[in-house]
Amino acid sequence: MKILLIEDDPETAIYVAQGLEDEGHQLNVAKNGDEGLNRARQESWDLLIVDRMLPHLDGLTLVKALRTDDVKTPVLFLTTMGGVGDRVLGLNAGADDYLVKPFAFAELVARVNALGRRPQEMSLGTVLSVGDLEVDLMSRSVRRAGVSIDLQPREFRLLAYLMRHAGEIVTRTMLLENVWDFHFDPRTNIVETHISRLRSKLNQGNACDLIRTVRGAGYLIHESA
Repeated sequence: MKILLIEDDPETAIYVAQGLEDEGHQLNVAKNGDEGLNRARQESWDLLIVDRMLPHLDGLTLVKALRTDDVKTPVLFLTTMGGVGDRVLGLNAGADDYLVKPFAFAELVARVNALGRRPQEMSLGTVLSVGDLEVDLMSRSVRRAGVSIDLQPREFRLLAYLMRHAGEIVTRTMLLENVWDFHFDPRTNIVETHISRLRSKLNQGNACDLIRTVRGAGYLIHESA
């Protein structure tokens, strides 16, 4: 299995990586939450092993962001946070399994192998379309009228959220919470700026603007926007 270990403690990372490589797995290590999130989004993995307490971005927020992006890679939390409430939070965030440090390495191997035996979800239904715009959630690719469009990770996340709610008005608060993981208003024009950039990329060479601003309400993506 190709595994991404997101762990900031060097000793733990070396111990886990070497042990799982001895079991025949291919290991890559990310040393903080931001790096781990970017690599989990941009590369293909069979399993993510994630610490809860990470610098820059905690493991819980990382996994929530991946599930919001519809990244379905199995996740195993490997953490010192072993309370019942901690486990519930981890599993509700989208993790598939939860193992508490210190742990028996044989148990880690058994859990990794068990996750590897789970059937992978079918990729059917992962292509969203509105008019001549198509978004493939698995390959993270965007095409309009057959032409590929290069988006930054946050732009892709924004577009994917709008596409999942095609035909519905999406408020600024919904976007802040689900695209930026902000549960407060930062009092900036971050949403408006990203919408403007996204429009510019989507509309290049196309007459029809698919994203409509609904004054006083939010945004709407629709074929006849």
